[in-house]
Amino acid sequence: MAIAPQLKTYLKDAGIAYDVVSHPRTMTTTESAQAAHVSGECVVKSVVIHHELGYFLAVVPSTHRIDLGTLQALAGKRLGLAAEAEIGEIFTDCDLGAVPPVGEAYGVDVMLEESLADLPEVYFEGGDHKTLIHASGDAFETMMKDARRGRFSHHV
Repeated sequence: MAIAPQLKTYLKDAGIAYDVVSHPRTMTTTESAQAAHVSGECVVKSVVIHHELGYFLAVVPSTHRIDLGTLQALAGKRLGLAAEAEIGEIFTDCDLGAVPPVGEAYGVDVMLEESLADLPEVYFEGGDHKTLIHASGDAFETMMKDARRGRFSHHV
């Protein structure tokens, strides 16, 4: 599949410079980091969260786990993990489990883990299980310009 079409259009329209890093098929962002030979600390993963009014992406380092209780307190709403069917309805051009963190490309809000601030570079899923997008930290900040920020994860 390579890069999801909606993501590709967003990156082009926003003038975001990026590289595509292909790797053997993987099922987790941690495996993707290993397959692409990059540090898991600079690979970000997206978790689709649902609440009574819709959805948002919780974006954290691939080496972290979300603390749903803390995230719920930050959001001020009752939260849960979105089901695969829900994710498929929102991210129609992405493989399940390969959701990019760029919510703006899909009309979805983003809650960004503060520990991702000031990274010199980032990698994230491009919409399938064989492609990472590589961008500078500044480019990632541009993509996350409208994201809410907070501390809601811990290293595993």
